[in-house]
Amino acid sequence: MLSRLRSVVAHLSPISSTARMSTVHNTNKACCTIPPVQSDYQPKGTFKSIGDFKKVYVTGPEKSDNAIVCVYDIFGYSRNNVLSSYFPQTQQGADIVAASTCTTVYMPDFFEPEGPFDINRYPPKTEEDKKAIQDFFGGTANPSAAISKLKKFGEHLKSNGAQKVAVYGFCWGGKVVISSSGENTPFSAAAIIHPAMLSVEDAKKLTIPLGIYVSADEPEAEYESIVDIISKKPFASVSDHKNYKNMFHGWAAARGDLKNEENRKEYDDVYKRLVTFFQKAL
Repeated sequence: MLSRLRSVVAHLSPISSTARMSTVHNTNKACCTIPPVQSDYQPKGTFKSIGDFKKVYVTGPEKSDNAIVCVYDIFGYSRNNVLSSYFPQTQQGADIVAASTCTTVYMPDFFEPEGPFDINRYPPKTEEDKKAIQDFFGGTANPSAAISKLKKFGEHLKSNGAQKVAVYGFCWGGKVVISSSGENTPFSAAAIIHPAMLSVEDAKKLTIPLGIYVSADEPEAEYESIVDIISKKPFASVSDHKNYKNMFHGWAAARGDLKNEENRKEYDDVYKRLVTFFQKAL
């Protein structure tokens, strides 16, 4: 599986000078090139309308003292703008977190109503497709807009009875999560898994415990700097981190191939760490 994914990246043609003229919103190459993997898992939760979101995947107990919010990767949980379970690895992870923590997990559809990037154009090979995915990050998947929606959703859960709310995200969602975890955040803990657009500046602004789990496709120097920053924060003892050097960007979400023994092993491992982190932090 790893070799196939690497070959996808290696054979993509470089971006031409024309493409460079368009605004680049996401510089993580793996995020913009590695495709998702279809799975036959049947999610255990249901979809509900909550707060400002028309579609929220909800799994776990009907009621719990605390709440956990999941921010998916760029593939969302729909295919070609049709709600489905086509890439349910992220929902499977949410089911694991909910069952293991006895806490309700909420996964809002941040890409509504437009939907995620068209899977038929992924990974982008033409200059038009490469521009389209950057336009997607600047429009439907604009991090600033998503950060505002996420914080508001966290506040909504707290105003409706949740004592504490934790949050975790993948890829693009990881950027949204860490950027929502600074001053005046409604969240009590945050975790990011194979995050895109890693930034030391985001880590400096953190005011809550962080779990950070990266793959070989994220910048290691940036990861090490973030871990160092967290180690000096007052919540260092609650935070957690691990570098999965044998994994690729997306192994714990839509790109994960759970029929691959190594991928499944590390998928299980990161969710165990995530559960332990939330149990300590909440």
